[in-house]
Amino acid sequence: MPAPKSPKHVVVDGSNIGTEGRSAPSLKQLNEAVLAFMNEFPESKVTVVVDASFGHRIDKKEVVEFDAAVDNNELVTPPAGAIGRGDAFVLAIADKVKASILSNDSYQEFHGQYPWLFEQGRLLGGKPVPHVGWIFVERTPVRGEKSKRAMRAHDSSKRGAVAAPKKASKEASAPMPVPKAPPPGARVQPAKPKPAAATTSPSGDSRAVNDVLPFLAFVEKHPVGSKVKCLVDSYSAHGAYVSVDGIKAYAPLRLLGSPQPRSARDALKLGQVVQLVIAGYTPSRRSVEVGVVEAVKVAVPAKADAPVKSATKKQAKLPTKKSAPAKKVVAKKAVPKKSPATKTVVSKKSVAKKSPVAKAPTKKAPAKKAVAKKQR
Repeated sequence: MPAPKSPKHVVVDGSNIGTEGRSAPSLKQLNEAVLAFMNEFPESKVTVVVDASFGHRIDKKEVVEFDAAVDNNELVTPPAGAIGRGDAFVLAIADKVKASILSNDSYQEFHGQYPWLFEQGRLLGGKPVPHVGWIFVERTPVRGEKSKRAMRAHDSSKRGAVAAPKKASKEASAPMPVPKAPPPGARVQPAKPKPAAATTSPSGDSRAVNDVLPFLAFVEKHPVGSKVKCLVDSYSAHGAYVSVDGIKAYAPLRLLGSPQPRSARDALKLGQVVQLVIAGYTPSRRSVEVGVVEAVKVAVPAKADAPVKSATKKQAKLPTKKSAPAKKVVAKKAVPKKSPATKTVVSKKSVAKKSPVAKAPTKKAPAKKAVAKKQR
């Protein structure tokens, strides 16, 4: 079968792809599938949707990463009480934006409502192949008994017959299960677990990314906008996880470039040490967001240097005011020193030369007269 053409927009049925070949969903498998699809079809926009029970069925080690992905809108969950659970939500999104769907499900109970599922290129499937990786192909929905009932109900409604309310299946139409614990993506947590976590665990809430003391020390040392050296640890569907000064931080795609790259692999490499900027903190989860300077719009610490620059300008003006009178004083003193020196030298020399010349002829004149008298 030929490889599918690159669709403009793809809605990923995360619950289906993350459970492919497994009994329980895996966030790691979902991330690998999404990254492989983005590498194969770099021009396609990707939206990942998971049902509300996805966060309760994955491994406990993946809960923290799942919560971060939900907080950053990398994973979308259906609203509470949605009929048909995640399948109906996936189809509604794809129908609105005319996108393709990446899923191995045929959505038989929705064939009458969404006939475009049978159009070429609207349904894609994917499977991980050992020693090869993920392979994606175009699919045609399977027509079964559920599909026939859905098509009959749709045809009868077109003819104007009074039909019973649409029902997908007993499982799909059943109400959403009420979890005992709060939803994984909930921002407001109940008041009871907080004191229990503080007394039983030194690291606080089980969903917190970092421990209390290292997180507080890091926040005090690195304000928002400061630059830090980070070690790239792993990728996610829409970002990367890094280590910096003993804590974990998250670099979403929206903070890895302007415009943002299509995947974290285009901006960062595993094991690479790169300099990033602190973009913000989430104290409730003790998480840190980092990104490159071009994408992070924060107040630059250079504002703190403003008073230093103004002080230097004032100091630079002070010596100019004092130097002006200093030059004038030197110029005034230099003039009177030269004038008396020239006058005194000239007067002394002139007096010394005139005095002996004037006395010489007076002494010699009488001597000559005396000699002339004796000869006569």
